[in-house]
Amino acid sequence: MFDQLSEKLQKTLKNLRGEGKLTEAHIEAGMREIRLALLEADVNFKVVKAFIDAVKGKCLNQEVLDSLTPGQQVVKIVRDEIIHILGDSSADIIFSESPTIYMLVGLQGSGKTTSAAKLAIWLKKQGRSPYLVSTDVYRPAAIDQLAILAKQSQIPFFPSTPDQDPVELSKKALYEVRNTGYSALIVDTAGRLHLDDELMQELQRMKSAIRPHEILFIADAMTGQDAVRSAEAFNQALDISGIILTKMDGDAKGGAALSGEKLSELEVFHPDRMASRILGMGDVLSLIERAEEAFDKKQAEKLERKLRKEAFTLEDFRDQLRQMKKLGPISQILGMLPGMNASALKNINVDESALVRIEAIINSMTPAERANHSLINGSRRKRIAKGSGTTVEEVNKLLKQFVTAQKMIKQMANMMDPKKMKFPPFPPR
Repeated sequence: MFDQLSEKLQKTLKNLRGEGKLTEAHIEAGMREIRLALLEADVNFKVVKAFIDAVKGKCLNQEVLDSLTPGQQVVKIVRDEIIHILGDSSADIIFSESPTIYMLVGLQGSGKTTSAAKLAIWLKKQGRSPYLVSTDVYRPAAIDQLAILAKQSQIPFFPSTPDQDPVELSKKALYEVRNTGYSALIVDTAGRLHLDDELMQELQRMKSAIRPHEILFIADAMTGQDAVRSAEAFNQALDISGIILTKMDGDAKGGAALSGEKLSELEVFHPDRMASRILGMGDVLSLIERAEEAFDKKQAEKLERKLRKEAFTLEDFRDQLRQMKKLGPISQILGMLPGMNASALKNINVDESALVRIEAIINSMTPAERANHSLINGSRRKRIAKGSGTTVEEVNKLLKQFVTAQKMIKQMANMMDPKKMKFPPFPPR
């Protein structure tokens, strides 16, 4: 989402860091570039002015200019001010008395229905028991979509039909949740292509009827300042408590945040982590959190025991690929690593489909072949290639890579085994 903005900011800051001695002229030139980058990213001009004034004022401080590392100090100042714009600290979603009621609002096409399912899955991971209902009776497809997403995610769904009143529907769903012991109700509301009084009045009646603990505005990150203006209108009518930004991995300008999609990909917003991502410093904390969610601890311990016994098989290899896929797109993971900015990622050709082909090849093997790759002769390779829709060359390549990986694992296991470690003799006294 922030690729263009990130690339321009990083280039400007790199130029400032490269200056041996910073002068007021260098700072002015740098601020001009940053101002243009922010305006092109559709950040509100008032926000841009406040940001530039604050950064310039701190950068022109004599202590910064006389510092041994003025360029590094400028980077820190820019990062701190971006964090300040984004909100200084993160705010968690409310978990209050049971049931906690979440009302999702926003314009049509902003991603409300998908966000409702994502929020339900996120709450489930936190140990809550969520319940979904769609009150968008004007679009039967929206009800069907949420019902399908709820079934896929194994989240209970309150049935609704187009002939029902949205407010009464939300009240019935809340009554059901209170009587069945679920801890959270997520209400997906109707949207419009444009703001109108009829929609706002309906949402206000619903707010009065079910008294939600959270009113979350769903904003399409790709709409830039339009999302900000819509949020302001919804806030005036409903007093929204938070925002969920959708399509963050799309080709968005970034202005909505400064002022893809898997259902599991819902992250709490951390201003400091986002600022680091924008400036190409990575986001290792989010990567660690994602890894902790994706990887099964028992499976990891089982794999460790196998590695120590040098019993790593193609089946283990496939299981590790599946765990990796849970982390999300490889390009997204690489983007969380320090130094992997937009320019660096452009030079890396990430073939996501290669992982799918590798898994298909391993799935086309028999259990015996997966346990012992040496059984796979020429005829078996042809059968595996045909069964996986790949070529014999791809099967050969995978097997070669696996053998190399096995050798490396064996060497590492020997290095870590105290019994196999060879220590040099003590020198004579």
